[in-house]
Amino acid sequence: MIRTSLAALAALTLPASLAAQSTTQEALDARYDRALAAGYKALFLCSALANAQRNGIARRPASVEAWELTGTYPRIQSIMDSLEYRILPDAAGRVALVEVDWADDMPPRFAEGSHDSGCRLAPIGLEPSMPEMRVPDVSSQAPAPPAARQSIHGAEDELPVLDRIQFELGDVVEAALDRAGPYGEGIRTTAALILKDGAIASQGYTPGFGPDTPQRTWSVAKSIAATLIGAAVERGEAEVTDALAFGDWRWDARREITIDNFLRMASGRYSDTPGNRTDPLYMGGALVAESATGWPLLHPPGTVFRYANNDTLMAVKAIEDSFDTYDPADLFADIGMTGTVAETDWGADYILSSQVWATAPDLAKLGQLYLDNGVTRGGKRLLPENWRDYVSAPSGPQPDSDFGYGAGWWLLNASEGIPPDTFAAMGNRGQFVVVVPSRDVVIVRRGEDPTGSRFDIVAFTRDVLAAIE
Repeated sequence: MIRTSLAALAALTLPASLAAQSTTQEALDARYDRALAAGYKALFLCSALANAQRNGIARRPASVEAWELTGTYPRIQSIMDSLEYRILPDAAGRVALVEVDWADDMPPRFAEGSHDSGCRLAPIGLEPSMPEMRVPDVSSQAPAPPAARQSIHGAEDELPVLDRIQFELGDVVEAALDRAGPYGEGIRTTAALILKDGAIASQGYTPGFGPDTPQRTWSVAKSIAATLIGAAVERGEAEVTDALAFGDWRWDARREITIDNFLRMASGRYSDTPGNRTDPLYMGGALVAESATGWPLLHPPGTVFRYANNDTLMAVKAIEDSFDTYDPADLFADIGMTGTVAETDWGADYILSSQVWATAPDLAKLGQLYLDNGVTRGGKRLLPENWRDYVSAPSGPQPDSDFGYGAGWWLLNASEGIPPDTFAAMGNRGQFVVVVPSRDVVIVRRGEDPTGSRFDIVAFTRDVLAAIE
């Protein structure tokens, strides 16, 4: 009998070039960081350019590199700067595909664009399927906008403007746009907009941005997710006390987690990093169904606050059956958020923990919906009558921070000089939608603040309210 060791058998069955290869954890991590950096770059270039085109405007890749692709996570920033990319258009000149090279022996990371639904990031290792579109490469050009540039808003969608603009309020907005202003060192404000009594009291934009320019909402999308769930509750298609018996969860204690637990960041599940960064989903092209679902339970549901993207993703998954008749696009249409797109993963699950692109006026309309207690400007009741009270009630476990937490919305209920009924949607890089029901005010601030810089939203809110008074 001939006996062959496993090592010898492996050497016989593998190509000679692979028989002796191995790697280290350090090398694996370095390679993974390159893959993530390439995915981040592909998706942001695709989304920023394609969603701007959808709104009838053209942004240059250089603008995206200067804003969205700078000041990011230090671990991937230097890698991303060195990666080459290609932008491939469709027959109408719109962004169809963005490729980023990252490894000689692997396909480029790529994001696929759609004129209607933004972009989606392909999983690592997937081959792009557009060989006929290898030329032209428009990497350094402005992708073509639609042939006829029109406002994205119809007359019924435009926000009214106050006849009298307070000079002091204009000064506050200008201060927010000033990088050397009073609201934080190193901040980069792109837009500031103030609604008072349902009309624009003041707005300002940094050069290169305007009322039709969409930006990623980051975690402001969590408040949009809570709004979408509220609409499902109003239609009788969900209750916040409903539990999500997702897949194998029906066999363990996770079947007790409710939509309310998810919205209040109190599922009790494990989270591997502060904020639950979800890099495999956001940069790696993983699916919501594989990346958000498998985390185990560590605490009884409803007992511990732990801010986690995965909780919002699972809250949305709890109502996904309703999307056949009412999805995020329907929500945006009802609110009049015509410049807003909710993007999906490669498998068409919405990434409503972060990946929504919206204009500043659209986010002001979201805030106004809550000022109007869930009734649209067209008179349609979209949210339950008590939904504003529900999302702004600190009835779950609370974070150890200056802000409280409701259900998908942060609370500014303990900030000096701020009315206690104030609540806000907040997102990475300085995205804010502040709602002050007692003053009938909505404050929107958009930014691309570098990692380590923080816009002082409390001071800005206080100054806005003082200027209006």
